[in-house]
Amino acid sequence: MSAQSLLKIENLVKHFRVRLGAFGERAATIYALDTVDLEIMEGETLSLVGESGCGKSTTGFTILNLYKATGEPMLFHKLCTKVELKDKVATLLTDVGLPTRFAQRYPHELSGGQRQRVVIARALACQPKFIVCDEAISALDVSIQAQIINLLLDLQDKYGLTYLFIAHDLAVVRHISTRVGVMYLGRLAELAPRDALFGNPLHPYTKALLSAVPETDPALERTRSRQILQGDVPSPLNPPSGCRFHTRCPIAMDVYSKVVPQWKEAKPGHLVACHAVNTGADA
Repeated sequence: MSAQSLLKIENLVKHFRVRLGAFGERAATIYALDTVDLEIMEGETLSLVGESGCGKSTTGFTILNLYKATGEPMLFHKLCTKVELKDKVATLLTDVGLPTRFAQRYPHELSGGQRQRVVIARALACQPKFIVCDEAISALDVSIQAQIINLLLDLQDKYGLTYLFIAHDLAVVRHISTRVGVMYLGRLAELAPRDALFGNPLHPYTKALLSAVPETDPALERTRSRQILQGDVPSPLNPPSGCRFHTRCPIAMDVYSKVVPQWKEAKPGHLVACHAVNTGADA
């Protein structure tokens, strides 16, 4: 039986109006997201990767339509009574690997890993089907990162959760993901099943990102070549025309600056927006 679609996003756009200048005399627009299409399937982990400022977190925040929380989430959403609350909290703490006595502790009494487990417990309190994990492990030590990742996988199996996992660490992304989307300057550059993307990336930006991931085998690490991108990410205040990656693309041609590449399925389940792939040239 094929997986069911949990969330489908079409032409997601998010622009921010800002004021520039010493006295805010000049209005400008930050093009944070521009026509992003995503479909997230039940039970999968879809990861978003890319450099800072590419739109990963904005995608998550826009999907969630965030607002300020009011009060205890389980009481606010009428998921339990005040009498049941203590037992519900104890169950959640146990699920995330913490003693029930931690319900009485303040944040400053917890380690970084313990705080992250509490955050996960709070997310589970509303009995969600879908959770956005935005840099969920970036501030943790490597050993604690592994514990949190394994916890997320265990909870996914137990509760049938679906994750949108936003991260910079491609090694972690490779471990946890079902599919991976690569973003650049507010647009998706590539989207594919994990093994297809890591084994055969099609977009030159994806290739450059993956070349930065170190090999665990020292012999392979010494022999492999890095693809270093030249220049900085352009400002979303004034994104490049055509393909937004063309200012840093090692194979860019004149047409790349004039025409937006189509978002196409190059292989089954493997989508990419790249002129070189769309035309059959060597990417």
